[in-house]
Amino acid sequence: MIDWREFDHNPVSHSAAHHLTSIQQLLEEQGYARVSDVARKLGITRGSVSVTLKGLRQRGLVVEDDHKHLGLSEEGLRIARGIHTKRILFQSFLSEHLGLPPNLAEQDACKVEHLVSDVTAEALALFLESRSVESKEREAQVRSLEGRIKDGSVDIFPSDRVQTLSSELEKNSSSTHKDNEDE
Repeated sequence: MIDWREFDHNPVSHSAAHHLTSIQQLLEEQGYARVSDVARKLGITRGSVSVTLKGLRQRGLVVEDDHKHLGLSEEGLRIARGIHTKRILFQSFLSEHLGLPPNLAEQDACKVEHLVSDVTAEALALFLESRSVESKEREAQVRSLEGRIKDGSVDIFPSDRVQTLSSELEKNSSSTHKDNEDE
């Protein structure tokens, strides 16, 4: 029987996941992030952001400098990248393989991105990669990695390989979504 208490073992809540990934995106886009930037990106009040960030700071996931600029600790960045990667993997699976409309795939991927285990995400990445692989050599590489999934563990999530796949899927999704909007 699946134990419902497993949900308590997630590294961050859904709200905290959005805060971490927003900080990550802001740092990548503009080189800095402030409470007001995160609030604007999430469409919520600065006070609400401050409350969530307090807990994330206490856990050592978010840091703040003397100028009130936000950053992510190594662990905070790892979690943010993992959540973002999971969203891209699930969004791609739902739209490309199950045929869901992009907006529904995005919504549903957002719902599971912080709940699903790293092992499941790694297995999904291998599944997606094996479906897009053209060379037999890459198929053999994928099969050799599947043993780790069956053992129920992955080294570090997201690995460079999974991160690269996620970036490729995100680019493909963005161009497909743009093409659909132009029609």
